[in-house]
Order: sequence, then structure tokens, then C-alpha cells
Amino acid sequence: MEELIHDFREALESLDQIKAKALFQQALRGHSPIEVVEQVVVPALEQIGLHWNEGSIALSQIYMSGRFCEELVEQVLPPSDPDRKHQPRQAIVVLNDYHMLGKRIIYSVMRSSGFELFNYGRMDVNELVERVITDKLRILLISVLMMPSALKIRELRNALDDRGIQLKILVGGAPFQFDPLLWQEVGADAMGLSAADAVAIVQRWAGEIT
Repeated sequence: MEELIHDFREALESLDQIKAKALFQQALRGHSPIEVVEQVVVPALEQIGLHWNEGSIALSQIYMSGRFCEELVEQVLPPSDPDRKHQPRQAIVVLNDYHMLGKRIIYSVMRSSGFELFNYGRMDVNELVERVITDKLRILLISVLMMPSALKIRELRNALDDRGIQLKILVGGAPFQFDPLLWQEVGADAMGLSAADAVAIVQRWAGEIT
């Protein structure tokens, strides 16, 4: 399996979709779809995230890898498939910000890892509070690039507390990398530095909530 993960990751990093798809299909011949997702796709994407953190690959390679894996997973685990992870209701959003690439990467990797989540796009605090209530969310992933947007998360947390809404908030983006304690100051429950972090944290929360 380690060799398969290695070859699949290399195909993704080189943007060789034909080879990546062939390796994916090869894995499916010996394992169930959910096993392939959890034992091949997720580890490969985690390694790609680590390589980006080390500076050895470009952000575009993470983006394209996530998008292609999302397509592969959709083919074998459509949204209604019972093998999708049993999970609490969750969503991802860009808060008061116009930079969508980070959210797009996290969204693709989360779905490639078998998670289902709403994609809210960009919202302000008031819109988001109402949507959290309407969709009965238990987990919210927030991506920001600018410090003013990061500080809005405290406003969101206070508004949710005022309404008695219990919600796990996972944050990510440049402001939280510059200040490793900022996530606590704005009332988030955790901070992720990468897509792999997001997957691991949400997996842990899902086990605690369900």
C-alpha cells in the first residue's frame, strides 16, 4: 500500500491525471471504495500538504490535486452513498473576505477524504449566524486571509453564544499562521495550518460529537 500511495502522490504532484486515475482504479480492484479513499487518497493528499509546507511544491499543485481527487471520489462515493463518513452537519465559509483559493483547497480535500459539507462561499457575520441555525450545523470551517476578517470571528462567536448555539469552529489562513494564539483570542475551537490538519481535526470532532 505504501508504494501505491507513493506512486499516486507522485502522479498527483506531476499533474498526471491519467496515471493517477489508473492507480486509483488499480486500488479499487483489491479494496472497497471507502478503503481506497481513506488508505490511499487521504495519505497522498496529506503528504502533498507536507511537501507544500516544506516549499517543495507549488500551491497550484495542491489545488489541482485536491480537485482531481474530489472528482475521483465523487465517482465511487457520491454524496448519497452510505459509505460516506457518518458525520455531524458542517460547512465551510470565507468570512468577510474575497480570497477564495484557500477555502477551495480545503473544500476539495475534505470531500476527497469522504466528508460532506456545505460550501457557503463568502458571507458576513449576520448571514452566517442565520445560515448556521437554518442548516443546524455542528462544525464550521472558516478561511480568512486578512486580519480584519479574522477578528470578525469573535463577533460571530459572540452572536452564536447569544443565541445559545453550540458550534465547533475551525479556522485557518494567514493571520493565524502569523499569530499562533490568535485562534484562541477570536473564540475558535481549533486552528489548522493545512488541509491535512483540517481533515484530522474534523475527524476527531466527528467522533466526539457523534
